[in-house]
Amino acid sequence: MNRDHESKPSYTEELEKPGVEYNENEKADASLRAEAIMAENAEHSMTVLEAVKAYPMASFWAFVFSCTIIMESYDVFLIGNFVALPAFKLKFGVPAEGQQYGVIETKWQSALQVSGQLGALIGVFVAGPLTSRIGYRYATLVGLMLLNAFIFIFYFANSLPVIFAAQILEGIPWGIFIANAPAYCSEIVPLRLRAPATQMLQMFWAIGSIIVGAVTYVYNTHLDENAYKIPIALQWLFPTPLAILIWFAPESPWWLTRKGKYEQAAHSVERLGRRSAVNSADQVAMMRRVIEMEESAKKPSYIELFKGTDLRRTLIVCGVYAAQNLTGNLIANQAVYFFQQAHVGENLAFALGLITSALQMIFVMLSWILTTYFGRRSIYLWGSAVNTVLLIALGIAASFGISTTANLAQASLGLIVSVLFTLGPAPASWVIIGETSAIRLRPLTTGIGRATYYIIEIPCIFLASYMLNPTGGNLGGKCGYVWGGTGLLCLITAYFFLPEMKGRSYREIDIMFKRKIPARHWKKTEIDVNDDE
Repeated sequence: MNRDHESKPSYTEELEKPGVEYNENEKADASLRAEAIMAENAEHSMTVLEAVKAYPMASFWAFVFSCTIIMESYDVFLIGNFVALPAFKLKFGVPAEGQQYGVIETKWQSALQVSGQLGALIGVFVAGPLTSRIGYRYATLVGLMLLNAFIFIFYFANSLPVIFAAQILEGIPWGIFIANAPAYCSEIVPLRLRAPATQMLQMFWAIGSIIVGAVTYVYNTHLDENAYKIPIALQWLFPTPLAILIWFAPESPWWLTRKGKYEQAAHSVERLGRRSAVNSADQVAMMRRVIEMEESAKKPSYIELFKGTDLRRTLIVCGVYAAQNLTGNLIANQAVYFFQQAHVGENLAFALGLITSALQMIFVMLSWILTTYFGRRSIYLWGSAVNTVLLIALGIAASFGISTTANLAQASLGLIVSVLFTLGPAPASWVIIGETSAIRLRPLTTGIGRATYYIIEIPCIFLASYMLNPTGGNLGGKCGYVWGGTGLLCLITAYFFLPEMKGRSYREIDIMFKRKIPARHWKKTEIDVNDDE
């Protein structure tokens, strides 16, 4: 292994040098660093199982906060399924040749798909300053209460413009959830649990799609308004129970430490871990050490994200978020509609959509095993490479015209692309997003990263809807050529700029960014435990 610096004496060893006197402040500072080093070494030495046993409640609260992602996932897939739902098309569609129940016009299909994202784009910009000021708990509670109110507008909507407006309003709390959940999960768990804790977000995204798939599968044969009203009403199942749980959740000890509330931070650590296995004073000392390294006289601001070494961190987060929309993910979001355009039967299309969602959840859980043994970078790169090849194969299958064999090939490849995306690139993305940002700028970085996601997703949704819609491009599986090309571009970019952060503490990550170590050299670079920069 390469070493950036030779190993240095520890702070306690420096204090014990004969004939050298230190004042009380220097001794306190050295003691704090010694405690920080002990805490960091303890986290490095833990296995995954030991980390789960030491921090059982951290895993539980990460699980609870991840549940907030169900609500965005549910609604995104709900709108995606509504454009294929017979009752919805009868109510809001227009007649089209060869379409028994009519079709949602391309402009409205695209508008409905992007409306929630427009709201979420507003929400993520609200989330950063709001969370920095009042914390993860209270910011999430505000979002949950707003969502409860906005669902009423969606439920009683009787026209596509009102549905469009309702979705924009619902999107605002989604933006808060999606910005806060990965940051909170990453901050409350020890090093060994960061990957599975943040990957749970992708699992709950899959759970949201499973619920939608099951409900719309049941109602796809109903032609009355209950076929779409009941799925809308089911959204009320989530916000209130989650709000009650989150009211009792501990605030992130990292956020409390940033605010100088060290006693509360220690209490939060004790609530997250077992007192017999966790030294809260050492943990807070470790947090203080990292935060002091990042210390600035200025208040965190969006401008700071684009200066110095933070620019590189911001670009990585934004790039990983943007790539989710450029590597076939939109096929998964409109799976049922895609299967219909691949000319499989109505019932089979909804059944395949449900199967896709169920397999996604299983593959996300398999990804936990992968990230335990392999790095984030390697999983992301190999997963993206396989996805790109499959997308090109999808385009080739669609180029053979309409036949039973070609249709089944398209449907199969569409399903495989949607599922394998949740084994590699998608769950690895959440881990990378949670680890890359600086601690003091984390709420702002995750917010701006998710904003990039929506900025890229909105035109991509219009493009995807146009490519699939019979009144638009009517490309069907040939859209695989387009997404395969953008996926290849993302893969090449990630190869040169995405570093490997597996097994790195936040202190080590900070130092490696400050030393401007090239992405491909991170894995073989060693950082001394005594280094402060």
